[in-house]
Amino acid sequence: MPDYPKLRGKRKTPPGPWPIGRIPEKVIREIGKQIVLRLAVGRKDISGDDFSEIFAAAVKGVDYSSPLGLADVALRATAWSVKTIKSNNPFDQQTTRLISGRNSPDYSFGISDPRADLQKTGSAVLSIWNARLDNARSEHSDLRIVVLIRNIESKKFVIFEDELRLFVEGNFQWDLNQQNNLEGRRKSDGHHAFTWQFHGGQFTVLRDVPSSAIQFSINRDVPLVEPSHILQQIGYNDEWIDID
Repeated sequence: MPDYPKLRGKRKTPPGPWPIGRIPEKVIREIGKQIVLRLAVGRKDISGDDFSEIFAAAVKGVDYSSPLGLADVALRATAWSVKTIKSNNPFDQQTTRLISGRNSPDYSFGISDPRADLQKTGSAVLSIWNARLDNARSEHSDLRIVVLIRNIESKKFVIFEDELRLFVEGNFQWDLNQQNNLEGRRKSDGHHAFTWQFHGGQFTVLRDVPSSAIQFSINRDVPLVEPSHILQQIGYNDEWIDID
């Protein structure tokens, strides 16, 4: 059975390269291969920029490398916000804290004293997020987030994908936490959903790891490729270097 149903009338664009949350095995294997390549040349960890490059290569998409927008990697009408976090035990991780931009209520709304009205400030923070999402959606109709939870030492990884959604501003209560940052909780159940830092405006979104998350690991030690071997393979010699 196809992933996308055939409809009568005007032809619709399929929602993406695969159903949200069902990353194909071949993409997971390509991600693993790209990680092995980096370990083989002595990389000690995988940064956010590294994972953007890895994921773009795995899906044969475009890596935007843009720190301001929500779209980091794109493939036709689909775009992903690409995140990675460290974990001591990726397979046991249940929630993630994802840095999702620096939102300034002062710059965007002229709120010069964000502590004066915490609810107003929290709503402004979410409004900035929503505006960024709308801006990204003007170019990509299918917006997703993909998260890699990693432990390079144990070579264990978890990856999951979800839809990027608008947040309804009135659904959240904002208060100061013990670190004197602004914390947003769902009014319906008190669930901690966001943190916003007054200093620097860092906006963090908390996401549960879904049941569709995929676990994978590298099941052997990755041998290091000697730098001299790489130079030999590319035919390097000292004539490559000009000294003025």
